[in-house]
Amino acid sequence: MDTELLRTFLEVTKTRHFGRAADNLFLTQSAVSFRIRQLETQLGNDLFSRQRGNVHLTAAGERLQPYAEAILQTWGRAKQDVALSDSHNQQVTIGASSLFWEFDGISDWISRIYQSVEGLALRLESVPRQSLAKQLLDKSIDVAITSDPPKIENLHVTKVRDYQLQLVTNVPECAMDQVKARPLVYLDWGTRFSLEHSRITELQKTPIMHTHSSKMAVEFLINNNGVGFLPSPVVASSVQEGLLFPVEGAPVMEQSLYLVWREDTEKVEMLEAMLAVPFTQIIESI
Repeated sequence: MDTELLRTFLEVTKTRHFGRAADNLFLTQSAVSFRIRQLETQLGNDLFSRQRGNVHLTAAGERLQPYAEAILQTWGRAKQDVALSDSHNQQVTIGASSLFWEFDGISDWISRIYQSVEGLALRLESVPRQSLAKQLLDKSIDVAITSDPPKIENLHVTKVRDYQLQLVTNVPECAMDQVKARPLVYLDWGTRFSLEHSRITELQKTPIMHTHSSKMAVEFLINNNGVGFLPSPVVASSVQEGLLFPVEGAPVMEQSLYLVWREDTEKVEMLEAMLAVPFTQIIESI
């Protein structure tokens, strides 16, 4: 299997457009079309339904997508593992949803890990929250960063820090009785958050934006007089700059951050060394 065919398939899947996929891959549109035809021939099925201005996955294409993503992720890990040098002799793959990679200061933590743990090579993966447990179990990732650790046996779970989800808006001195008139931004933070959010009467309306990206939510709130719950590590700088303000009288949702890995991992010494590097300066309350 040519991994470039799979990469092209995923780009067309993401853009739903052969021309835009070609631009993103620095190819001609005819080259993209040829690669997709090659892949379809190898698999014996059409992967896309091609109609003018409407390219979408067939049932076969939908079935292929998770396999293509897994193959490319595994191939990337393999290439990096094979290329390890004497000075960087063990690779650790960290998986987290894009929400956590957007936390202010987490890049500093990653840098401190690299500086502190000798011989370590790092691979960082954005993994949907629903896929973290599966990828830990099949060893696609070595360690997960999550606020909702899987309740599965043989997983080592360590809490590394507490943080808060706070209701914020771009209007100072905004009270709870004023938020119902404001556009709601809903950040998908998991089942527990969904239940707590559903109990707040003032927020029971259709979100104007439903997103998995904290940064997108912050930008929308700053520019559109909206309101929404966001993690304090993401909004702290905007609050300090006077761009966002906590809603007065709003409940605060306490959350925790965990590192999770398989108990039988052969990389336990590396992971424990990583854990010894504190999450300081990452998660501060507003």
